[in-house]
Amino acid sequence: MTPYKHVGSSLDDLLESDGTLEQVEAEALKRVIVWQIEQAMGQTGVNKSQLAQKMHTSRTVVNRLLDEKDTGVTITTLVKAGRALGMTWTLESNGNNGSHEAA
Repeated sequence: MTPYKHVGSSLDDLLESDGTLEQVEAEALKRVIVWQIEQAMGQTGVNKSQLAQKMHTSRTVVNRLLDEKDTGVTITTLVKAGRALGMTWTLESNGNNGSHEAA
């Protein structure tokens, strides 16, 4: 046995053991969402103020939406942003990936 506790384990195992796996996954997903929204904004020529108007919300909400670290954005806000930019969202699950199987 190696004296190094995490040698041979996965990054997911390490993050799970220190209690940060969910937060890291949420931030990674939020980065992808922000990138997609920013791409759509660029393609449609919509700036933050215009997006806020189209969403019938404030610029502060749009800033939170585009903040990669703010993972507390609601699904309603995502849907509003998508509709305002002509986007649709698709949620997909790959089911149980086997990492938490019961014995």
